[in-house]
Amino acid sequence: MTPSLHLWLIPALPLLGAAINGFFGRRFSRQTVVAVALAFCGGAFLMALYVAARFSSLELPHTEFLAHWFRSGNFLVNFEFYLDQLTLVMLLVVTGVGFLIHIYSVGYMWEEGGFYRFFAYLNLFMFFMLTLVLAGNYLQMFIGWEGVGLASYLLIGFWFTKDSAASAGKKAFIVNRIGDFGFLIALFLLIKHFGSLNFQQVFSAVSPLGVETAGFGLLTSIALLLMVGAAGKSAQIPLYVWLPDAMEGPTPVSALIHAATMVTAGVYMVARSHLIFDRAPNALTVVAIIGTLTALFAATIGITQTDIKKVLAYSTISQLGYMFMACGVAAYSAGIFHLMTHAFFKGLLFLAAGSVIHAVGGEQDMRQMGGLKQYIPMTFATMSVATFAIAGIWPFAGFFSKDEILARAYQANPVYWFIGVTTAFITSFYMFRLWYMTFFGDYRGREVADQAHALAHSHGGHRDPHESPMVMLVPLMILAVLSFIGGWVGIGGRFEHFLAPVFGEGATVATEALSHSTEITLIAISLMAAGLGWYLAYLLYLKRPDLPQKIASILGGFYDTVLHKYYIDELYAALFVKPLVDGSTRILWHGVDQGVIDAAVNDTADGARHVSDAARQMQSGNLRSYAGWVAAGGALVIAYMIWMGVR
Repeated sequence: MTPSLHLWLIPALPLLGAAINGFFGRRFSRQTVVAVALAFCGGAFLMALYVAARFSSLELPHTEFLAHWFRSGNFLVNFEFYLDQLTLVMLLVVTGVGFLIHIYSVGYMWEEGGFYRFFAYLNLFMFFMLTLVLAGNYLQMFIGWEGVGLASYLLIGFWFTKDSAASAGKKAFIVNRIGDFGFLIALFLLIKHFGSLNFQQVFSAVSPLGVETAGFGLLTSIALLLMVGAAGKSAQIPLYVWLPDAMEGPTPVSALIHAATMVTAGVYMVARSHLIFDRAPNALTVVAIIGTLTALFAATIGITQTDIKKVLAYSTISQLGYMFMACGVAAYSAGIFHLMTHAFFKGLLFLAAGSVIHAVGGEQDMRQMGGLKQYIPMTFATMSVATFAIAGIWPFAGFFSKDEILARAYQANPVYWFIGVTTAFITSFYMFRLWYMTFFGDYRGREVADQAHALAHSHGGHRDPHESPMVMLVPLMILAVLSFIGGWVGIGGRFEHFLAPVFGEGATVATEALSHSTEITLIAISLMAAGLGWYLAYLLYLKRPDLPQKIASILGGFYDTVLHKYYIDELYAALFVKPLVDGSTRILWHGVDQGVIDAAVNDTADGARHVSDAARQMQSGNLRSYAGWVAAGGALVIAYMIWMGVR
């Protein structure tokens, strides 16, 4: 019998940290809050490393029962934990990158109010994300799924006195509920047709079923509903609109939720459910199309953004599209490989962007930056590594995972590959655009810096941009190393081989191995696309910085459309938000407020008035009328007494 690894400790430790800081953190010093948050998050990371060290000796998949959750007839749900190769990758990514972000947050949030509350929310998020990853059944996954939505709402709206932050938190919560509705319906279908939500039982029941090559059968319906949930959580078309607004939260939140963990939950869920998707090729096609279009669509928006965090936000949406494109062509290992490398370089990009923002006194507009490499050399060096990685430059991590996706896309459908390469070119362009605008040329934020200096002079503030403290730089250095070498684990197909026991059976997209010459050609085209994007950014934003404005003027309305993100937010507001808000207002005002609450009060008053009017007629002041009423009353009393006597 395989010994217990006490997997329950991995999510339980961050939960305990969240409870301690949440309930008692107000009384703690900042040092104590930090000690609690880092100790329990770091403990979860150490437990994940312990599991990794014992992994080769386990009989997989390894499950650990914790408790019976509930039973209804023959339907039983246990609270249990599930460990296989896919779980291990996710565990190490979530706890490792999450712990580095916790460390970085100490320096970034040190002067902020609500310090204890922030770290309580961070730990709470880690608990729910680890619950999702370790879940042994879909219901337990759904609890973690909903929990990370709640935690993201709290973290995005952390500065709740700021209207834009509060609105962004609500937007993220509501849009995710739309996707979650699809996920929930999929769970109902699983219960109805398979009588279980346990992964092993569901997959055992699905395995003998045939591939639904025509129409939309049961498995196709379930897969599409699961994809609706994934599109919401992982910000895919049409439910991507919450993620750019989520940049209103503190920068460590952007790194944790929108780069390394939460937004990858949808990719993980699709990969975990691959046996269902493998038998639903129409659903896989939908996944591939949505991912491919999202990758291109978001990348084009990233070209025009000037807020450094917004550029990275649309970059995240685009890179998630790559992952879904991989899953859509049944290249699940490639999708998870890119998920891992993306956690390294995108986490680093967000944290380095936070270091830049910290250096220039809170400014996020790249047009007010420039020339920063001489002021913040360590931030520049680490962010450069991440930029090369996401652009797909060899031998950085992003090259290997992106190249694997493009190769598998080419095998499945050259159209996917062409759009993917085009997206790679655009990605390289807007990331080097960010690089040049931020770090090269002359510093354009002198006036802003002078104002910040005047404001902070009495507090010992910095006039010129300044490097971040070591507590923020050390996580950048570690992530920079991972962004450089993290892709090497995929050389020779080692990463795919590691995940083969999870994804090895049942793919509907039959592919033949590419010839060596074809592989070399595809790699060369990918590198040329990255190089061309780099050169174009160099030309427009370093060599000829006057050209971008001229090009924008020539493009006119098209440029404005892209600048305004294709007016999708305005379209959603006109089609959904305004009618729903106005309709809800109408129902609440006319139906509930006027029809129920006001009616109850007004009708009672009207009834009392009518009764008093009737009673008032009896008080006429006429003695003969009074005598008549007395006689009538007496007659009624006598008649009643006689009637009772007769009875």
